[in-house]
Amino acid sequence: MNFKKIEALYFIGIGGIGMSSLAIYFHSMGKKVYGYDRYRTLLTYKLEQKGIFIHYHDNINLLPKWIHSTKCLIIYTPAIQTENNKQWNFIKKYGKNIKKRSQVLGLITKNKICIAIGGTHGKTTTCTLLGHILYSTGKKFTAFLGGISENYQSNIILNGTDFFLVEADEFDQSFLYLSPNIACITSLDQDHIDTYPKKETLIQAYVKFSHKIKNPYKKIFLCKEESFPYNIKNAIYYSIGKNVDKDNYYSNHLTIKEDQWYFDFHTPKETWKSLPLPIPGKHNLKNVTAALAISDYLKINHEDIRKSLFLFKGIKRRYSIHYKSKKKIYIDDYAHHPTEINALISTLRKCYPYKKILGIFQPHLFSRTKFFEKNFAKSLEKLDLLILLDIYPARELPIDGISSHYLLDKIKMNYQNKEVSTIEKVLEKIEKKKFDIILTIGAGNIDSLIIPIKKWLYKKYG
Repeated sequence: MNFKKIEALYFIGIGGIGMSSLAIYFHSMGKKVYGYDRYRTLLTYKLEQKGIFIHYHDNINLLPKWIHSTKCLIIYTPAIQTENNKQWNFIKKYGKNIKKRSQVLGLITKNKICIAIGGTHGKTTTCTLLGHILYSTGKKFTAFLGGISENYQSNIILNGTDFFLVEADEFDQSFLYLSPNIACITSLDQDHIDTYPKKETLIQAYVKFSHKIKNPYKKIFLCKEESFPYNIKNAIYYSIGKNVDKDNYYSNHLTIKEDQWYFDFHTPKETWKSLPLPIPGKHNLKNVTAALAISDYLKINHEDIRKSLFLFKGIKRRYSIHYKSKKKIYIDDYAHHPTEINALISTLRKCYPYKKILGIFQPHLFSRTKFFEKNFAKSLEKLDLLILLDIYPARELPIDGISSHYLLDKIKMNYQNKEVSTIEKVLEKIEKKKFDIILTIGAGNIDSLIIPIKKWLYKKYG
């Protein structure tokens, strides 16, 4: 597709993290950008501030008149297909140029050097840190991120078009529209059960993804701990811990000094001593190692990379500390898979031993809750106190018998220490609890609790 001939774009589901970055990208090119979403959020508010018109009503009369033009591109998210959406049904019937978000991302990056970061866990952290390193060292590139960078307060970095850095989303096999030159797979944990009912189907999709990597470079970085079951050509491995391959990249000697984490990073040729780990946790050491390995492969100066690590502020909703006093701590995290929750709580226990943790978890998707019910239960049992919010449905319809009450019964915790709450009543329940740390966890709209909880903590504890 020749984007130069496109004058206007309409995004259906513009508020998604991937959709909104595309909207900003085309808006920066001087295109007319309109969109629809169900709810006004911080993301859509920021888009509106940039001059992008958004409406929040499923009404075909609100569609712009130029929607039928061949010079208009309509971009949709797969999530909208599961809704009984009047606009989507109308656009399917009468629209001229209709593309899925992942198709458009593939077209944008098709004829440019592209670095793609994929994996069930860790891809957003890896991609955002790598983007920060590239920006800090003066590279002319554009990055499409799966989260909001704290450094740039955005999910897109616009700093030129010499090459692209993108997050390769496995949901709906979206990443198979990409043809990267350099790729990374951070994790092979099973997720997105609606797309991959068996883990083997997920692995096969990643094998297809690895076959799409092209010259120049034609390299894929794989986490050795993931034990990829197939022999992948042109692979470069990275790892952490003791059993490492010294011909590849690895990190070790993770230590904590005065609330700051440090580690050593090893390239095939040298060792970089005592680097700061910008986001705590052994799981984040893997992500940082991946970003450093790619940076070294691209021949970025070692000292410039070190400076970038010190200046990295993290990603919104990834171990985000919103309140910290002598009495209380409040941390928010996007974790929505049992493996991620395990890693998060483990990190908290190392950072704050002997502290009493109150976890507020919002399950995301009925299918994920059903499939991982035992794993979720074991993860959440590691908290001292638990408030379960109602399941956030996102793109799904309810599944009979699957609810937060159903999940609560599976969790082996004293009855007085666990309960279910609506999101509207959770603050009054928090006020009655005895805790040292509040932890909000989930991928739905649980982030709407951040400001109310912060206000309450500041009012009560200063």
